[in-house]
Amino acid sequence: MPQLANSEPVSSAPVATGPSRISTMSRKEAVRAEIRRSIIAGSLRPGEKVTESQLSSALGVSRPTIREALNALAEEGLIVKEPYRGLKVAELQPSAIHDIAVSRIALDMVAVDAILADTSGTKFAVIERGWKLYETAVFSSDPVVQHDAHLDFHECIWRASGNYMLEKLWPVTAAQLTIALTEDQRRRSDPEREHRVHGTLMEALRTRDREVIRQAVSEHTLTSADEIVAMMQAELSAP
Repeated sequence: MPQLANSEPVSSAPVATGPSRISTMSRKEAVRAEIRRSIIAGSLRPGEKVTESQLSSALGVSRPTIREALNALAEEGLIVKEPYRGLKVAELQPSAIHDIAVSRIALDMVAVDAILADTSGTKFAVIERGWKLYETAVFSSDPVVQHDAHLDFHECIWRASGNYMLEKLWPVTAAQLTIALTEDQRRRSDPEREHRVHGTLMEALRTRDREVIRQAVSEHTLTSADEIVAMMQAELSAP
């Protein structure tokens, strides 16, 4: 991981997967970002227990700062507080990943309907801008940049709709997707594949045909979820 010092920018040095020491006292947000990076990169696995002392030593910052960062991540949904058992990285059961996918299809179509109803093209322009950003970021050598590119593209569809409820639901949705995607990314990291499947979705959106889009959204979301579930189940059943 790049080192952070106060508000200085992240170094462009090659990215490692584990946490690195923070050389001086940083703000809570810098520590939160480092812990989030470890979750996305897989050095902190879903279900793994975390402690303030462990992270304080790894990152080189005080336990109160770690506590504040963990509280923020718990509110975000990436860290779970278990009564009398401490803290752990959030995890999803295979059935939950499928349920999230089914729910996302319905929510995505709420966004799509609002976008298609906008005859000015303003809302669709938001998606086009989001796609251009995605195409650049998805091929980054940094797995966190790749991950965020994926999330940001899907968020831009919801944001383009202007739907108040979707805006409020996105943070918790993003946290659930982060956990699901870490299960995928640690088993197969393939930016070319990611770009290809999202390109198919973007092509469907450009048709402005609701049925074509609905089918593409369903295939994109459920296929990805089912593939993650299959990999998880295969791993669980392995001798």
